Amino acid sequence: MVLRRRNDGHAAAVRQRAGLERDCPRGIGGREPCHLALDHAGRRLAVAHYGSGTTASFRLDANGVPSEAPALYQHHGHGPVADRQDGAHAHWVGFDAHGRLYVTDLGTDQILLFEDGDKSLSVPRIAYVAPPGSGPRQIAFHPSLPIAYLVSELAVSLTVLDVAEDGTLSERCVTSTLPPGVERGETLGGAILLHADRVHVSNRGHDSIATFAIDDAGDVRLLAVHDSGGRSPRFLLIDDGRLLVAHEEAGGVTMLPLDRDGVPCAVDGRVDVPGPAFLGVLP
Repeated sequence: MVLRRRNDGHAAAVRQRAGLERDCPRGIGGREPCHLALDHAGRRLAVAHYGSGTTASFRLDANGVPSEAPALYQHHGHGPVADRQDGAHAHWVGFDAHGRLYVTDLGTDQILLFEDGDKSLSVPRIAYVAPPGSGPRQIAFHPSLPIAYLVSELAVSLTVLDVAEDGTLSERCVTSTLPPGVERGETLGGAILLHADRVHVSNRGHDSIATFAIDDAGDVRLLAVHDSGGRSPRFLLIDDGRLLVAHEEAGGVTMLPLDRDGVPCAVDGRVDVPGPAFLGVLP
């Protein structure tokens, strides 16, 4: 799927044949869409709309194309940071292994949860209430433990969350993603990437990558904070032993080899792509 971020955002399926072909572009019922996710069966597509503070859910047909108008849920509320939390701002959507849909709302300091059977997005539960003004941004789920890792944009922090059987989340610990002694200033939390027993988090403004080790219990320990090689690192991807970093403001895509401890080293390659916000590897 391809997401077009604008006030009247669209999503479209893209087929890989001789090249890439766009199929069935469709309006997605909200303003400024910023993230989308497929469920594990490939039959549902969820979209977070930052501008309108809404979540959309599509049913997909056998070809992976939206088959009808989406179900929509309007978020409500606001937070204490006036210029960023004047209203609801859905920022990330994702499905867990049980088919439950989680949505982070940067504007209301909440994570919402829709049950697997709630295809109409009618009855969300509040899975987690973050500290006021922290601005929850993205989640990564541990592959084998009932644990989730949350990056908060405004707090510039990584939170370890225990996942209960009913899907609710409880805080285990919170740690800064900046080097010890460094003030937050204008820095914002960015992307999160869980890879093996490491968690990588980007800091936009400080323009760095924080790498944490994950122990057997799922707790984290900061290993290093390394320069990302550009401005505003927004997306992270590991491919062929290197961390690829997409910089939205300047620097294109940088390539940082990982050492034997899984920690990024100095930049050893760069692709000058203007304003990249996502990276992917075609099969």
